[in-house]
Amino acid sequence: MKIRKALFSGFVLLTLGTVVTGCGTSTNSTSPSGGSTTAASSSPFVGNSSQTYYMVTFLSGIEYWKGIYAGMEAAAKDLHVQAVYTGAPQYDINQEVTTMEQLIAKKPAGILVSSMNAQAMTPVINQAIAAGIPVISFDSDAPNSQRYAYLGTSNAQAGQIGADYLGKQLGGKGEVAIITTPGELNLDQRVQGFESEIQSKFPGVKVVAVQNGNSSQITSAQVTSALLQTHPHLDGIFAVEADEGTGAATAVKEANRSSVKIVSFDMNTATLDQIKQGLITATIAQGEWSMGFWGLMDAYTVHNNLATPVPNWKQDGVDPVPPSVDTGVTVITKQNVNDYLNLGY
Repeated sequence: MKIRKALFSGFVLLTLGTVVTGCGTSTNSTSPSGGSTTAASSSPFVGNSSQTYYMVTFLSGIEYWKGIYAGMEAAAKDLHVQAVYTGAPQYDINQEVTTMEQLIAKKPAGILVSSMNAQAMTPVINQAIAAGIPVISFDSDAPNSQRYAYLGTSNAQAGQIGADYLGKQLGGKGEVAIITTPGELNLDQRVQGFESEIQSKFPGVKVVAVQNGNSSQITSAQVTSALLQTHPHLDGIFAVEADEGTGAATAVKEANRSSVKIVSFDMNTATLDQIKQGLITATIAQGEWSMGFWGLMDAYTVHNNLATPVPNWKQDGVDPVPPSVDTGVTVITKQNVNDYLNLGY
């Protein structure tokens, strides 16, 4: 089951008409990829290696970001520009803010960023914009910042899709729990979407607990073990983040509670393996590659002033790129999991 929304802004057709093959990209996410020493065409959609674009995340070593960076690398190769991945290794907002401040000093051509905490990241995003650096938000937005665009999942809708799937799997009745990490805007929206859909469409399903998994397999396994004891009739779990889903599945297996159905989020290797084993019933996979590819295309468009909706768009506050793009989700189950196990990122 695939749910896709239009990703294409006006520059897409131009891009498809002028794509060229660049040099090979690096497989090391801490070093630049894409680029070429000379422009292969006079087209505005073929840049050069003097332009460097950065992707910034938190928990930068987790597998989830690989798909997004793969999309960014693909765009960098097409455009003959440099793409570099960096971020905060820990779940630490101060680290992510510091990373942004360090990048601003380098004056890059653009920054793609996923914000651990929207409120804390807004000032530094605005600082980058004030310095003339295009900032594109992806995955986890800072909606009150001056970023040019957000590319990511409609998280409330994704939560609703998770609720629909789990509610139907339970036959419209039973007890479910939610495992999340409070305070992350995208995760909070998934919880809200899930709860509202359960209440409106599945009155026989009761949400008995919402627990903090702290985006950790270990913590989520511990939380799930406690849930299984506190709620011996628990029928389902909605985990709004990949590590929380795999942790929950581990605890359910150890408790020999295979009847508990788990709907998780994202498509890291562990999640896909557990779906194949029957430990996770389904996962809501995001359009990761599209976030990175079109995020870089947006940043490149702004940096090179390729879209001019009005002559003085900056002064008039007119956004030259679509301000919000839903990159869609896919429900992955045991029936289609093999299609996603060998994507190469």
